[in-house]
Amino acid sequence: MPVIAILGLGEAGSAIAADLVALGVRVRGYDPIPERSVAGLERVGSEIEAVRGAHVILSVNWARVALEVAQTVAPTLGPGQLFADLNTAAPALKQSLAAVLAPTGALFADVALMSPVPGRGLRTPALVSGPGAARFVATMGALGMPVEPVGPEAGAAAARKLVRSVFFKGMAAAVGEALEAARRLGCEQETWQNIAETLAAADARLVDRLVEGSLRHARRRREEMAAAAEMLKALGITPHMAQATEAWLADLFEQTRQRPVE
Repeated sequence: MPVIAILGLGEAGSAIAADLVALGVRVRGYDPIPERSVAGLERVGSEIEAVRGAHVILSVNWARVALEVAQTVAPTLGPGQLFADLNTAAPALKQSLAAVLAPTGALFADVALMSPVPGRGLRTPALVSGPGAARFVATMGALGMPVEPVGPEAGAAAARKLVRSVFFKGMAAAVGEALEAARRLGCEQETWQNIAETLAAADARLVDRLVEGSLRHARRRREEMAAAAEMLKALGITPHMAQATEAWLADLFEQTRQRPVE
């Protein structure tokens, strides 16, 4: 069994740590908030104490502190260790982390968790890339994590997750904006039902219809979204998604008007 250090014992880190402890893995953990811990975990007082001698280090905190954490522990790391960053961050940051760790001889793995961790813990599906991808798959895959390698470059896993985030988080924002408008217009339940039925009936062909329809009707749909944005303003709602969609359709129209789609 490897010794695994977990840096960050928030919602995700604690769930993964609890599953590892249940498997009999020796887990050392650190979090700057003293109250955070997990039964059976060896709680230490610093990042450096946690990583010293650990076979695998899982950094599960926030993107805004990921580089600072890596710089803090780098002098303690050496060949044979694996440092995996599980934070949701831009590919450029993952590449910076890899550069910080490269001189230490430790392997770096860029890990993208592809589903919410609560309720899944160690069994959260993940993508991994970077110099330490194969090692991460071999170690964490053997412990039950469903992880897929996507290349040797740090940032490749992060990029794939963030591309999906553009859709999923954007969809959530659009649904929220539409439902708020519907609430103020007195048709929230009707709108909710319409959205739910559309999602329930969706299949792979929907993607093609969305792309093709936007290409063919960008100008008309831009005007439609401009009207929607004006309505939202009249309702006292800042039309974040409506205006963004209008701008996207305007760009799309400019790109395609000289190349009409057959």
